[in-house]
Amino acid sequence: MESVFVYVLGFLAQGLFSARILVQWIMSERAKKVVSPTIFWILSLIASYLFFIYGWLRDDFSIMLGQVIAYYVYIWNLGAKGVWKNIRSGWRQILVTILLLTPVVGISLMADHAQDLIARLFKNSEIPLWLIIFGSLGQVIFSFRFIYQLIYSSRRGESMLPAGFWIISLTGSAIIVIYGIIRLDPVIILGQGIGFISYSRNLILWRRNN
Repeated sequence: MESVFVYVLGFLAQGLFSARILVQWIMSERAKKVVSPTIFWILSLIASYLFFIYGWLRDDFSIMLGQVIAYYVYIWNLGAKGVWKNIRSGWRQILVTILLLTPVVGISLMADHAQDLIARLFKNSEIPLWLIIFGSLGQVIFSFRFIYQLIYSSRRGESMLPAGFWIISLTGSAIIVIYGIIRLDPVIILGQGIGFISYSRNLILWRRNN
């Protein structure tokens, strides 16, 4: 029963991640150029919460690492889109505070049980160390696309999804898919597999407009 719940949670998170890509893709096709819609960032933030929990339940460090890296970038983009300004002041302060502090609290709780955490994540008999490093590399590259996107967008004063974002997406995704195949993880394979088409199509749209 527990394993079923874990996979349901993982598929739900990946479903939201896939939904954000499909929505962004459809809206870009309609606009005939690459766009960065608000719903893309909302779905990203929700899915990131759920997928982090999935990674914890699966004792999978690479998944957890990937979510922590991108989490605050989602929050920044929602701010750039003016989402936080549209929420009433009192509720906005509460919501933003909870969102900002949640990862900090989570990391603090992990620190209190550092030895147990290391044993669970890095000494997992089901995942050899080299595979953890390989998977983490893919997650770091894949998540770096959002750091790149943040720097690119902040310099231009608006939320954008440039060509470099999609190139980095394809590179990181390829590594993660291989990792998922080795781990026989259908959640990772399905989630990343769907993204390949969208990443490639967005690059085509970008080149047509530049």
